[in-house]
Amino acid sequence: MTGSERVLVGGASAELVGWQRYALWLVAATLFYNVLEAAVALFAGAHAHSVALVGFGFDSLIECAAAAAMLWRVWVELVGGEPERVASTEHRVHRFIGVTFLLLALYVVVQAAHALWVRHVAEESVAGMLLAAASVVVMPLLAAGKLRAARRIGSAALRSEALETLACSYLSFTLLVGLAANAWLGWWWADPVAALFMVPWLAREGWEGVTCPGPSRHRLGA
Repeated sequence: MTGSERVLVGGASAELVGWQRYALWLVAATLFYNVLEAAVALFAGAHAHSVALVGFGFDSLIECAAAAAMLWRVWVELVGGEPERVASTEHRVHRFIGVTFLLLALYVVVQAAHALWVRHVAEESVAGMLLAAASVVVMPLLAAGKLRAARRIGSAALRSEALETLACSYLSFTLLVGLAANAWLGWWWADPVAALFMVPWLAREGWEGVTCPGPSRHRLGA
C-alpha cells in the first residue's frame, strides 16, 4: 500500500472511500437502468399480452427495490454510519424482497400454466426483444463492476446484489430466446415456457431472502 492509500478519510483509507464511491455509482446506475427496464417491459408486455415480458418487468421492479436498499446501505457506510443499523435494515429489506420473489414465482407459474392450457398466443414485441438484448449486455457489466467493488470494500451484501444482477442478465437471455422463437418461428408456447425458466431463479432468490440469518457484520477477504 502506498503512502497516499494510507491517508485516512473519516476513519477509512482514501482507497476504501474511493471504492465505496465507485460502488455507490454502480448501484445507482443499476437502479436507474432497472426503472427504465421495468417501465418498458411492463408497457410492452401488456401491449403484446406476453407473460414472460410482464414477469420480466415485475422482476425489474424487485431489482429496483434491491438496488435502492443497497444504495442506502453503501451511502450510510460512506458517510460513516453505524454498521449495526445498516445490517439490521438490510436484513429486513432482504427478507421483504425474498417474499416478493416467491410471490412473483407463483405468479409466473400460474400465468404460464394458464397460457399453455388455453393455447394463448402472445403478439410479437420488438420493444421487448430490444430491451432483453440491451439487458444481456448491460447487466453483466454492472455485475462485474459491483463484484470487484464488493471484494475491495469487503461487503457480502454488495456481492449478493451483484449476483442478483447476474441473475437478471440470465432472465434477459431467457426472455430474448422466448420472444424471438415466438416471433420468427411461430412457436406459440415459447413465451410461457420462457417464463417458466425464470421460476428456479426467482424461487432460489426468494428462499435465500426469507431464510437469511439475522443481522451481523459480514466482511469478505480482499
